Order: sequence, then C-alpha cells, then structure tokens
Amino acid sequence: MHLPSGTTEREAIDVEAPYPGETLGSVPTHTETDVEKATERAADAQESWADRSFEGRAAVVKRYHDLVLDHQDELLDLVQRESGKSRRAAYEEALDVAITSRYYAYHGEDHLESRRRRGALPLLTKAVEHHHPVGVVGIIAPWNYPLTLAVSDAIPALLAGNSVVLKPAEETPFTALLAVKLLREAGLPEDVLQVVTGYGSTIGPPLIEQSNFLMFTGSIETGKTVARQAGANLTKCSMELGGKNPLVVFDDADLAKTTEGAIRGCFTNAGQLCISLERCYVQSGVRDEFERRFVAAVEDLDLGTSLDYEPDVGSLASADQLAKVKSHVADAREKGATVLTGGEARPDVGPYFYEPTVLADVTPEMTVASEETFGPVVALYEFHSTGEAIERANDSDRGLNASVWTADSERGHAVAERIECGTVNINEAYVAAWGSVASRPGGHPEVHRVPDGRRTARGPARRAAWCPRASLREGDDGRAARNEADSWASVRPQVTALRQFRCEQRDAFVPGPRNFCRA
Repeated sequence: MHLPSGTTEREAIDVEAPYPGETLGSVPTHTETDVEKATERAADAQESWADRSFEGRAAVVKRYHDLVLDHQDELLDLVQRESGKSRRAAYEEALDVAITSRYYAYHGEDHLESRRRRGALPLLTKAVEHHHPVGVVGIIAPWNYPLTLAVSDAIPALLAGNSVVLKPAEETPFTALLAVKLLREAGLPEDVLQVVTGYGSTIGPPLIEQSNFLMFTGSIETGKTVARQAGANLTKCSMELGGKNPLVVFDDADLAKTTEGAIRGCFTNAGQLCISLERCYVQSGVRDEFERRFVAAVEDLDLGTSLDYEPDVGSLASADQLAKVKSHVADAREKGATVLTGGEARPDVGPYFYEPTVLADVTPEMTVASEETFGPVVALYEFHSTGEAIERANDSDRGLNASVWTADSERGHAVAERIECGTVNINEAYVAAWGSVASRPGGHPEVHRVPDGRRTARGPARRAAWCPRASLREGDDGRAARNEADSWASVRPQVTALRQFRCEQRDAFVPGPRNFCRA
C-alpha cells in the first residue's frame, strides 16, 4: 500500500480477528530492502516537510483531528475487529488520537520555540537554544493499542518537522493503515509517513539502524534487544516496556469509588494495558469489605463481542495471550492460591475470552506474583502499616504505574512520593497521570519511557523529558509524577459528547512533549 511492489513476490501475513477467530485479511511481509526504500523516501521528503511553517504542518494535523472524529465509528469497528477489545476501550484510543492531535497542533510551537540561555560571560556572550528535527523517526508499535500507539507518537514527530517510518504490529496492521490513510486525506504528503508491515525480527533491525530516532513499545525482553541494536548504531530511542503495577487501598478510602477505580485499572482492555494494575494491597481494616465489594463488581462485568458500548470486557488478543493467562492462573492454583472469582476461559463467548479473575493467598513462588500477566487477572494482598504498603508496592522490578486510594490527601502524596514507579495516581487508577499536561512525565503511558522497562534499583523512576540532547534523563526533581483525581466520572466525557473536544476540551487528556528535536 505504501511501498512500490517491484518485482519481488512477498509472502502474505494473515491477520486474525480474535472473535470469531477468523482471518480478517492479509498484509505483505516487507523485507529489509523495503525498509531501506521506505527510509530513503521518508528522508528525501523530510526536508521539504520541515521547510513548511509550523502553521502549515499544524493545519494538516487539525484537519486530521476532525477526520478522526468524523470517521470514529469506522475506526472503532476496525480496532475492535482487529484487537478483540470492547468498544469502551476502543473509544479511549480514538479519544487519545483526536486530543493528542488537537493539543500539539495548538501548543506544539511553544515546545519548539528557541530559548535564550545564560551565556558563559554575562553581557559579553549570548547563548540561544534552537530545536531542529532529528530526521527520520522510526516507530515500532504494539498490538494492544493499535490506534493510539501507532499514531500518537507520530503526531508530535511530524509537527516537529520529522518524517516517520511506522512498523505496526503484524497482528493489528489495518488500524494503523486506516489511521495513515486519514492523515493523507488531511494533506500529509505521502512520502513523509511510510508504513512497513512484517515481522519485527526481520524488519525491526534495519528500521532501528536507519532511523535517526526510534520509538518502541513492547515487552521488556524485546526492549533489551532493541536497546542493544540502537546502541550499536548510536540511534536515540525512547521506550515504554512492561509493568507489574500496584494498587494500594488504605482503610480510610471511599470504598465505592475505590472499587470502581480498581475495576477500570485492572480490567480495561481485558488487562492488556502496560499500566494495568495487577497487584492490589488492601489495609487490614477494610480488607474483607473491599474484597466483598470488588468481587461482586467483578462478577457483574459483562463479557461480549458486540460492536457497541454494552460489554464491559472484550477478548484477549490471541491464542498466545490466552495461553499465558491460563498458565499463570493454573500455576497459582497448583501452588495454593484461592480463586475468589473467575479463573476460567470462556469459549462460549469467544475463542480467546477469559473471565475477569481475582486471586487471594498468592505467594512469591507463584508466577503471577512477579511476572506481568497482561490479562484480566489481579491478586489481592493484605497489609497493616503504611511502611509495609510502600515496601510491598516497591517489591517489583517493573515499576511503571501505581494507584493509591485514601481520604487523607497528605498521606496519599507522602506515600506516592515513596512508591518507585514512573507515575503514581492518587484516588484514580491511571487517567490522572495518563492525561496530565503540565507535569512530567506528563501524558499517556507511552511517555513513561524507562530504559529497560524497570525502575532503577531502589532509586527514583526515570522518564522521558523534553530535553534537546537526550531522550532519557532524570526528571527535574528526580521524582515520578504525582496526580490526583476524585473519580473517573469527573474526568471522562460522555461518549456522545466526543465532538465537543474540537473546541472546549482540547487541553484535556493530552501527553507531554516527546523528544523529536535535537539542539
């Protein structure tokens, strides 16, 4: 679709719809040569694109914002068919892309403006920091958020004057292709954004080698490989990898709001979310009551396949994901864990459905205690003191996101300061930090770039900053971002009111700037 076919016959990759488990279509397996051609075309087009005024580039992105809203039903249908997620989860992707586009189109120029810096000798020397495009930005996107993670990183890169070569996940390429089609309808020159489809093991290395900057979202194991390859080529890169994220509930928390937040934090996108909460620590005074409320709420969740907003939880994305979830739960059962609810696959609903599952009596030797399940499974634990809660929340090498619930704001912030994660939300599961504008790391989870997907050993979390010389650096205050929200209802607009974001809500739910410029 985006590369000349030439004379080389390419093998087709079948794309499966998780439900009903049938082939949705196929895309070509591009080659190393295809990546080279795509990168060359992107590089050739980049200079003229960068020569446009910012207003000219922003006009394209503003039109794209409107097209995303105009075509949201088409996008949501495709996201659902390709990934298996519920429409509610798919809607968050369309919201993300629309508002990311709107925010950067209006505020991106502020991030790019030249800044006067203190010279070596006052009055005698003058220092000015300028920002220039890095060139070709490579994006390797995952399957779990096929619209958001394919396009939301591309938008600021394009507005900064870069060109992009995008490799979508082989499991979910059609969503990315439709998103790119809309960008071209908005006026983006074709060669400025290239798409290559195929297997990461084949086309990932040449994309890393030939890009001037790389965005990667995926597993820790693959992230290490990508980092080694990027380092060998001195390619700057920014990554978001896995998490084994904690939720902490104190005995003064509003249990009704906490339960609602925990449901979203644990089971959005069937748990296939990097910032999903998989470890839930509840203070002893409310342990039994929270368990009762939480389990009842989980059992009330509706699994379904329809292309509407009725089902709460959709399908897992593949047979491999289902096998992993089943394996983690089976291992926990065999080693003595108690299944409070769920714990079974649901082939009666769809081939890859798995019940939202709550475990108790989980011990360290169980796989589910430390490895990321990436599915609708959460373990409940009890704690007695604040110190114990902090220690147990930090007992993981995968600190990406955390959630703290308490009526005592002062305690909430004090605890958040000591939890070693990229972001910590107070009285919210993930939205407050995910949608932050002003605070670093700011914005969506893909901004929380950790060098190897882990926190530093007993040290402060690391994350990306808008730094002209390094894509990974310690934050200004050496601490993770802390955000507070009362409830999901206070921040999420009604589905039917999405179009008001064209004007009224353009600064809500937007990411902080990526580092797509060089000094």
